[in-house]
Amino acid sequence: MKLSVAQGTALSVGAVLGTGVISMPALAAGVAGPSSLVAWLALIVLSAPLAWTFAALGARHPDGGGVSTYVRLAFGPRAAAAVGWCFYFAVPLGTPAATAFAGGYVADVLGGGDTTVLVTFLAVVGLVYTMNWFGLRISGRVQLVLTAVLAALLLVTVVIALPHADLGNLRPFAPHGWAGIGAAAALLVWGFAGWEAVSSLSPDYRNPRRDVPRATAVAVMVVGGLYLAVAATSVLVLGPALGDSRAPLADLLAIGVGGPVRIVTAVVAVLLTVGAVNAYLAGTSRLGAALARDGALPARIFGTQRKSLTFVLVASLVSVTLPVGLHTMMLLVTGCFTLVYVLGTASALRLLPRGASRRGAAVAFVGVIALLVLTGRPALLSLVVAAGAVAYQTWAARRPAKIAIPSSISDGSIAPNPNTNPACEVA
Repeated sequence: MKLSVAQGTALSVGAVLGTGVISMPALAAGVAGPSSLVAWLALIVLSAPLAWTFAALGARHPDGGGVSTYVRLAFGPRAAAAVGWCFYFAVPLGTPAATAFAGGYVADVLGGGDTTVLVTFLAVVGLVYTMNWFGLRISGRVQLVLTAVLAALLLVTVVIALPHADLGNLRPFAPHGWAGIGAAAALLVWGFAGWEAVSSLSPDYRNPRRDVPRATAVAVMVVGGLYLAVAATSVLVLGPALGDSRAPLADLLAIGVGGPVRIVTAVVAVLLTVGAVNAYLAGTSRLGAALARDGALPARIFGTQRKSLTFVLVASLVSVTLPVGLHTMMLLVTGCFTLVYVLGTASALRLLPRGASRRGAAVAFVGVIALLVLTGRPALLSLVVAAGAVAYQTWAARRPAKIAIPSSISDGSIAPNPNTNPACEVA
């Protein structure tokens, strides 16, 4: 069944709207105060050429491999492997951060602070790991329902809380200095990761050249409008208290309607997180096995979906014990995502014809380079990961081939397409 523009728009919105929005307004305000709204606006503006670039690539080269396909076409298999590594190894770091958002809402209801957040992480990851071990999946329709619930919750929150806005909460506008805007922008990449999935969906459209740009344009407006509305309402209503809030949406709903809204938002936050983490672990288990099959990872450790899944679980458990704050953890992850955007937009400069599309890709390329720089030292991890992918492939290519890797993965599942785009799987 081919996608219509409406269906493609819904999937694109679902790829970008994620669990981070339930807490990112507070995180951004914590480092930039009311001036975080400038960072939100900048990311929304950057989303337009970035999304359009991937839409143009998808329209001209409709392939489920998405970014990895374009990077392979433009720069070869080693660069494509670097894209895969950046996504794969970012997931174990991102999982504790993603569950921490939901854990904050649970702790807001039950108390217990960091202990409740940790228990929420263990419960969500344990459930999702078990589901994926036995091959259970949350269907795409359920994922879309969860996304629709999130979008509806955001809209309702804005409508009922905005009458309580106070312009006085905009002062002081930049309590942490103007550098805080850059710090907030680097964090907010978390909430805008997913535009690359637009290109991965391109072969599923009825008419990719016509429908992909249309769906992308509508999705950019929907996502940008929701994000900016929630961020502005949070700043104007909660004021200085926003930066310390574990559950900003619950706080806004409590101000607007009162009652047991904190329980409702906690349940929604947990359900959204289970859906998102399921998508990440399911996609990443396939990605790791595909990378191993193609010689980009050692098959002994990553050669089946279950092996790959277990590695992600163990690495996630290790990540949650690291003495690294939530902000730094998010920057490590967004640095990896941003490097993928750098490689993706760079490939667009080589693959797209001269004209508006290439000019848009140039704008997007400059923008994501700036975001990578703003990430600061945590961005070095993405460069190390990419270098590791190239070094491993170089080393593996020099080893004599002793055993041919079969075309199907040994746990009985079909080997993924070597061009499978991790962004499409994990978005």
